[in-house]
Amino acid sequence: MPEHEAPWVFVSYSHDTQEHKDHVRKFATFLHSRIGLEVVLDQWHDNHRIDWSLWATRHLKAADFILVVASPLYRARADGDAPPDEGRGAQFETAIIRNKLTKDLQDGTRRVLPVVLPGGSIDDIPEFLNPYSMTRYEITEFTDDGVADLLAAMTGRGKHPMPPRGRWLGGSQEPQPVLANELRWTGSSSGVQRTAAWIDGVRYEDSIVLRSSAAPGYVEVDLGGRYQRFSTVAGVLDDAADPFQVGRFRVLLDGRPRSEHEVAFGKPAAIDLDVTGALKLRLEMSRPGVAASPFGSAAVVITRRRGRPPELALGDPTVT
Repeated sequence: MPEHEAPWVFVSYSHDTQEHKDHVRKFATFLHSRIGLEVVLDQWHDNHRIDWSLWATRHLKAADFILVVASPLYRARADGDAPPDEGRGAQFETAIIRNKLTKDLQDGTRRVLPVVLPGGSIDDIPEFLNPYSMTRYEITEFTDDGVADLLAAMTGRGKHPMPPRGRWLGGSQEPQPVLANELRWTGSSSGVQRTAAWIDGVRYEDSIVLRSSAAPGYVEVDLGGRYQRFSTVAGVLDDAADPFQVGRFRVLLDGRPRSEHEVAFGKPAAIDLDVTGALKLRLEMSRPGVAASPFGSAAVVITRRRGRPPELALGDPTVT
């Protein structure tokens, strides 16, 4: 993944001991220099006078992911078991993190990742992150394999993706479906291809794929009033160079919009429409613009994503 497309990662930890600080810095250096993540660590920003509360607030808001590094003092300060004048930075950061989880638990759970470094303990993860009932990331060593699970949580690409489901042979005998890309296209934009595609870990052999700056990409199919249903899966490609893009899909029948869906990486949309009597099917795919962040240097990363070509697909579009 090119450097400017790397996830923006904030490391939240407690200054327990100098040894712990050195351990955290070694971990952050590995992620930044070896893995290529855009890592924010306070130890790299202590060369001038800073308003640390403002610095932390901006980066916690702008970060794609927050790594919570477990330690005994971090847990005590996060769980309110430490004096108010002890570890003020960790107490301040964890208050913001708890607020993020309270505001949107699903999004916060995806973005706030508890980490246990080598020699650490699961029991040092703050209670509000549910260390035993939710996923945690135990780093056994600072190697590619050692951080593979953590990296999968950021990219959505696990070690063992689900294989494609085969065609079920049970049930009643139904007419054999016809893939839309076997029908004659009456029109299409540049950059649209007929090829296999992986969407959310599933391989779709006969798909419509868009990798082009031409927006929106489209395909038109002549139905001739002969079909009753249209179905497909719309999503961001698993091998997208920029997994943080959003895709927009529209389906039009005889020039009239019938459905519109927005999808994200790992969150495809199933489309199933009644097309009875329709003469023409038009499928549109595009990537809407991404707003720049107002928070300091993070704006550079987010702004660079603006205008990149979409990497989208319609998996096995089918008419019956």
